[in-house]
Amino acid sequence: MFENLSLLALQHYWWIIISILGALLVFLLFVQGGQTMIYQLGKTEDERKMLINSTGRKWDLTFTTLVTFGGAFFASFPLFYSTSFGGAYWVWMAILFAFILQAVSYEFRTKTGNFLGQKTYEGFLFINGLLGTVLLGAAVATFFTGSQFSVDKMNLLNLTGDKMPIISAWETPFHGLEAIWDSNQLAFITNLSLGLAVFFLARLTANLYFINNIDNETLHKRNKTCLLRNSIAFLLFFLLFLGRILTIDGFAVNPDTKEVFIESFKYFNNLIDMPFVLVMFLVGVVLVLYGIGVALFKNSKKGIWASGIGIVFTVMALFFLAGFNNTAYYPSVFDLQSSLTIENSSSSHFTLTAMSYVSLLVPFVLGYIAYAWWSMDKKKITIEEVEQDHHMY
Repeated sequence: MFENLSLLALQHYWWIIISILGALLVFLLFVQGGQTMIYQLGKTEDERKMLINSTGRKWDLTFTTLVTFGGAFFASFPLFYSTSFGGAYWVWMAILFAFILQAVSYEFRTKTGNFLGQKTYEGFLFINGLLGTVLLGAAVATFFTGSQFSVDKMNLLNLTGDKMPIISAWETPFHGLEAIWDSNQLAFITNLSLGLAVFFLARLTANLYFINNIDNETLHKRNKTCLLRNSIAFLLFFLLFLGRILTIDGFAVNPDTKEVFIESFKYFNNLIDMPFVLVMFLVGVVLVLYGIGVALFKNSKKGIWASGIGIVFTVMALFFLAGFNNTAYYPSVFDLQSSLTIENSSSSHFTLTAMSYVSLLVPFVLGYIAYAWWSMDKKKITIEEVEQDHHMY
């Protein structure tokens, strides 16, 4: 089946897979968002117990999705992996460190003999929620604003010792941290606006999740109040990011010569040229707003599902804007022709074909996750339920 597809078709197929995984990751960042509101929402120890155990039962889903996202990128588009993960390593190390703090915190927060104390680990959870969201958002924003790297595949043949035999080289000493402090102020604003939009999106999604998952009227009221504030902040930063990418010059690829060039309003043109992406994006945004609206104005506890689906659609549409329609998804502002596209950075036809068969297992994995989620959530969280749990976080 897959072996009969062209290399280009397989490349498009795997960009769709990457987009789905990235979209699911953004939705699951509600765990990180919830961790930044432990003390804002929980005024007593019992309330904080319910909040932490609510996110604690889902934290491994976010971490697993992040690892799967990185692994899928490595296998399908290895040149991106070596360029970004190998060159912009400081920003990725910071993200990884933040997630390590999360794992350690959930494991040892309530352990007997915990010499650091619960508040220290709760502080670590806040750090994970802040850095994990802002840095991920800023890193993805560079898909639109570009990074400073060069690619020379002939370096692999260099055996003279004057250069390292590596394909990609990062051209700044900050190795990815420039995503959140770029000398180009417009790029900095764009990157940071998406980073903060992801941060507040994670927080508002956490509010919706807590409303659905925790059976406590006091926390329910506080979550609704916090949801309104987070939603306003998210919309401000998201609209700023959206306005920027729809008006900036983008990185287009000549379909015949494969030459990368600057095109005015490239990402706006992509929306117009790909109507299905425009529809997906609009539907996604409407669903996110609908989920927020029913929680705020109809007192519904099911807003998380509409907003969750909306987040997946919206993020997928952004990935499609960055990678499809002859667009360089990882542009280089140091050397335009070093920019990465889904064609020049992918694995071989054989590798993509083999992995495509493995990808057929994804629906079964998603089904298992959905079943596990349902099993954990069929009984809402109360303080009595948390204290009776043999594995309290």
